[in-house]
Amino acid sequence: MQNRLIGELDPKIDLRDKAKVRKQVEEAFNAILDGESIVMSRAERSKLFESIEADIIGLGPLEQLLSDEDISEIMVNGPKRIYIERKGKLIRTDITFLNDDHVLRIIDRIVAPLGRRIDESSPMVDARLQDGSRVNAVIRPLALNGPTLTIRKFRKNPLSINDLIRFGSMNREMADFLEACVKARLNIVVAGGTGSGKTTLLNVLSSFIPEDERIITVENAAELQLLQDHVVTLESRPPNVEGRGEVSIRDLVINCLRMRPERIVVGECRGGETLDMLQAMNTGHDGSMTTIHANSPRDGIGRIETMCLMAGMDLPARAIREQIVSAVQIFVQQSRLQDGSRRVTQITEVSGMEGDVVVLQDIFVFEQTGLDERGKIVGQLRATGVRPKFIEKFESLNIFLPSHIFGVGGDRFGM
Repeated sequence: MQNRLIGELDPKIDLRDKAKVRKQVEEAFNAILDGESIVMSRAERSKLFESIEADIIGLGPLEQLLSDEDISEIMVNGPKRIYIERKGKLIRTDITFLNDDHVLRIIDRIVAPLGRRIDESSPMVDARLQDGSRVNAVIRPLALNGPTLTIRKFRKNPLSINDLIRFGSMNREMADFLEACVKARLNIVVAGGTGSGKTTLLNVLSSFIPEDERIITVENAAELQLLQDHVVTLESRPPNVEGRGEVSIRDLVINCLRMRPERIVVGECRGGETLDMLQAMNTGHDGSMTTIHANSPRDGIGRIETMCLMAGMDLPARAIREQIVSAVQIFVQQSRLQDGSRRVTQITEVSGMEGDVVVLQDIFVFEQTGLDERGKIVGQLRATGVRPKFIEKFESLNIFLPSHIFGVGGDRFGM
C-alpha cells in the first residue's frame, strides 16, 4: 500500500505548499483504499496515513528524530542502521527504512527543491533542510553499503554563553575574558576537531559583537545565527551539473572586503581563503573570527601555514608565520572529550616569534584529573597566571576585569 502510493507520486513534488501537498496525498490515499476495498479501523487508517505523509511531505522515518530537541545529529548508514547523537553520545536507534530505494527517495526529497541532484555520475551532495539543518548524502558506487545520510540539526534557539557555562564547557572567568576579547576587537581563531562544537562557540562569540557594527558572515553552509540587526550572510555555491557557476569561500572572502565590513566572520577556513582572511585581519578588519580543524593551538599554526600555501602563492614559511603573529591574537581550543562532553580546553595567546617559531602561551587550560563512577571526565578549568600582552589595548578601551580571573594578585587591571 505504502510503496504503491509513493510510486504514484512525483518524486520532485514541490513541498513548499504543505497544505496543497497534504491534500493531494490524502486524495490518492483514499482513492487507493476505496478502489481496493481495503477495510481498516479509523486508528489503523490514521496511522498508515501519517506514516505515508511523513514520507511524502517530511523525511519519512526520520521525522520523529528531527522533532526531538535532544538529538544533535542523525546518521543513516544504509536502510537498517540509523544512529543519533544525543548529549554527546552516539546511539543506535530501532528506526529503519524499507530498503535502499526508500532512503534514496528521502534524499531526493531533500535535494530536488534546491536544484541539486544525486546519481551515479554525481554520488555526493551537500544540502540544507528548510530549518537550516545541514545535510550530506553519499550513494553508490561511493557508499558501498547503501546510501548514507548525515544530518546536523539546526538549533531553533541558539545557545548562549550562559548555556555553555551551565554545560561545563567553560567557566565564568573564561566567558568574561572571551567577551572582553571580542569587544576589544581581537582577532580570534576557534580550533577543534569535527563535531567538537566550533561553530556553536563561534556563534556565541559573535553574539558579543556590538549592535552598531556591520558584520559579514561567510560560510560553506549557513549555520551561524547572529541576532544583531546589521548582518550580511554569504554562502558558497557548488558548481552545477555542467561544472560551472561555483562560488567558493575564497571568492566570498575576497568580495566581502568590498562590502565595507567592520567584522568578518568566516564559518570555517579550509583552503586558500585562509591567506585572504589573514590579510583582512592585518588590514583594518580587527575583531574578525573564524574556525579551523586542529587538535591544539600549536597544530593550528601548522594548519594555517598549510592552508595559506593552498592559495597558490609560493610564500616562505617564515613570512606566513609573521602574518599569523600579526593577524591572530587568540586561539580558543574546543574539544569533544571521550565521554562525549564538549569543552574549551585551551585559550591561548599568540605572543610573538622567537627565531622562526611562533610563541604561544596558555591563558586558561582544562586539566583532566580522572573519571567518575559514571565514566564522566572529571577536571578543572583554571587560569595559568599569565597576563596577556594585549592588556594595554584593553585599558585604552576602558575594558576591565578582576585580575584574579588570571590567577594574579591585585584588584583589577585593564581587560
